[in-house]
Amino acid sequence: MTPPERICDIIRPWSERLPERPALAEAAGVWTYQQLAAAVSATEKWLLDSGVRPGDRVMVVCENCRALVAILLALAAVDAWPVLVNSRLSAREIDEIRAHSGARRVIYTTSVSPQAREHAKRHGATVQEAAGLGPIAVGPLNQAVAPEPVDTEPAQRVAALIYTSGTTGLPKGVMLTHRNLLFVAEVSAKIRSLTPDDRLYGVLPITHAVGLSVVLLGSLLSGATLYLASRFDPVAALATLEKERLTIMLGAPSMFSLIADYANLKGMRSLNFPSLRIISSSGAPLQPALKSQVENLFGTTLYNGYGITECSPNISQAVVGERRTDTSVGRILPGVEAQLVGPDGKPVPDGEVGELWVRGPNIMKGYYRAPEETAAAVNPDGWFNTRDLVRLENGYLFIIGRTRELIIRFGENVYPAEVEAVLNAHPAVARSAVVGRTVAGTQGGEEVIAYVQLAPLATASESDLAQHAAQHLAPFKRPSHIVLVQSMPLTPTGKIAKAELASMSPVTPQV
Repeated sequence: MTPPERICDIIRPWSERLPERPALAEAAGVWTYQQLAAAVSATEKWLLDSGVRPGDRVMVVCENCRALVAILLALAAVDAWPVLVNSRLSAREIDEIRAHSGARRVIYTTSVSPQAREHAKRHGATVQEAAGLGPIAVGPLNQAVAPEPVDTEPAQRVAALIYTSGTTGLPKGVMLTHRNLLFVAEVSAKIRSLTPDDRLYGVLPITHAVGLSVVLLGSLLSGATLYLASRFDPVAALATLEKERLTIMLGAPSMFSLIADYANLKGMRSLNFPSLRIISSSGAPLQPALKSQVENLFGTTLYNGYGITECSPNISQAVVGERRTDTSVGRILPGVEAQLVGPDGKPVPDGEVGELWVRGPNIMKGYYRAPEETAAAVNPDGWFNTRDLVRLENGYLFIIGRTRELIIRFGENVYPAEVEAVLNAHPAVARSAVVGRTVAGTQGGEEVIAYVQLAPLATASESDLAQHAAQHLAPFKRPSHIVLVQSMPLTPTGKIAKAELASMSPVTPQV
């Protein structure tokens, strides 16, 4: 089936051909494709009646649920921009995104998210029973914002605005088009040979690109059934796998690690799910030990892949049917070009390490309201610089390291500059430096370590600073350890020499 031009149109063929086929399921109930189409149509009318115009940015503070899907597709249908935001972000982060995006409206999925309810209350939103979606909170209309121009080509219109923290510590909005998302949805569905008989586990957040394009849109494009979960719990996951006879499960390494830990706690040496044909990991590096442990437990291959939000997000994916024991993240997606560039700007040969540049239908439209950052990331020929160091061997991609300081924690991106900005805002702090550290013997990726130098005569403890961080950062961004140091090692140009921090001795905190 040829993908449509816009994401809102992917359910139409199935609502006509298989109207009674379950499309979305959650604890509160099930929608068939016909019911989903009706919900999207009703939500579209509700949005227009609520003052939403084509080109408006509409922020959705949410966790996975049927209402979110209806709102997302309805926003696309009216050519508004869905600004997808995980409700677990802190108040500061939510407010920064709201301000930067110029949101016309903010909608909160209060029925499934306590955090969304807290943000809604803080913003003075009112709870409505809207378009058959159940309780939904809606913020006041922002009369001061203007809509963005609507691209004449439907496939090039913005289908989602997803924020990642930039290296400056400020939010950076990635504009993903309908073509971007549907390209990745189609390719990933083909790689996994999805059909209407498949039943997928939808626990990866739809606010992240992989949960949006690969899981949600890949499922709906294929006429499959998606079982939505607002947050991960290993007991609930195993129960759903068994009860619903799921065929596909995509999760982060930390999720599979929790399942393995639970199985070990219960003395389960193997798990038997006859319908389950594919399990796949994404969102963070997959350690060989966890891969082997999970494969032995499930009795099947744990596939791996690699991507980045700006690439919608997939760049490479393991080949289904091949079982590899190394750390390869698979082959470059069909239709995507890749080149490895050395420090001298020249291509590097096969087997050597270089910086990965990619080009294809998955590359973002750009960063919202950031033309300079967009130009720095995507060159005039359309090549996007991932800033990741990789190696290609016989067509298989291996991630070696990062040229940026990005920290991966439990599958989430943590940018040191954002954490440092929060710590430096504390009145007792003179300067701080944040680094990532691999956690030996665990599968959670890296932990966040903050080195802090207090201002002269200032008094503060690690717990004081941790409490400050907790007020302004999402849980996964908060430092695992805060180390007070007498002074920071500096380079001749006055920059903090982060490579020297690990060898420094902490000072006794002042209280």
